[in-house]
Amino acid sequence: MAQYMLLIYGDPANAPGPDEQEAQYAEWLNYTNSLVASGVMVSGAPLEGAEQATTVRSRGGQVETTEGPAVETQEILGGYYVVNVPDRAAAEALAAEMPNIDSGSVEVRPVVVFPDAA
Repeated sequence: MAQYMLLIYGDPANAPGPDEQEAQYAEWLNYTNSLVASGVMVSGAPLEGAEQATTVRSRGGQVETTEGPAVETQEILGGYYVVNVPDRAAAEALAAEMPNIDSGSVEVRPVVVFPDAA
């Protein structure tokens, strides 16, 4: 088995309105519960909006802190899941089932698992 991170992106301009948010929340809850029930979910969480982000860098020995995400993009990172599945194809299949797949995107990335330190 391998671990994959499913990074969930969406364009805030396409975000659901208040009435649609409740219905979409139920879809996300059902999706999450299906991952748990199938035994593939390792972890996951939604993230606060990009306006809540802080980016920290060190340049020339000086720590720089700026408000906002590290990179300005149209689609913002909204949350993630880490799943334990047989292969990339299985991770991609899970990504294709996400409630936002018709309006956003999901980046599927393998997680590097280091051997236990002796």
